[in-house]
Amino acid sequence: MTAAEIRRATLADLPAIVTLIADDQLGATRESLDDLTPYAEAFAALDADPNQLLMVADRNGEVVGTFQLTIIPGLSRRGSTRAQIEAVRVAASARGTGLGTTLMQWAVDEARRRGCSLVQLTSDKTRTDAHRFYQNLGFTNSHEGFKLRLD
Repeated sequence: MTAAEIRRATLADLPAIVTLIADDQLGATRESLDDLTPYAEAFAALDADPNQLLMVADRNGEVVGTFQLTIIPGLSRRGSTRAQIEAVRVAASARGTGLGTTLMQWAVDEARRRGCSLVQLTSDKTRTDAHRFYQNLGFTNSHEGFKLRLD
């Protein structure tokens, strides 16, 4: 399979990104391709913020992967900066090819380049395959995460 170029997402990539995010058991219940307006508004905010990187894996003009990397300055850990990885998705046609590992390595390398001392992510408790994937990359399940819905 041809190598993918990892690059910043453009607005033209938005439909493909939303399709990837919606293409799993959780995303199918909370995402909608019917109206891309809220996604376009979120894209504009992400694109304008230098601490937000919405990335895609582009293989021959087709978006086959995506993730968001957020750089978070902080006071804890002696004023260290963290990187948060969100919404990692690989197209069904590209799963099992090593693309997920390539995306994660790119994110970790970029976090290092930006001076981060820690890379963190959350993963829904039901995503056991994803948990195994992250652990195989060296991530440890060191914290319990909490969320509060505000709708």
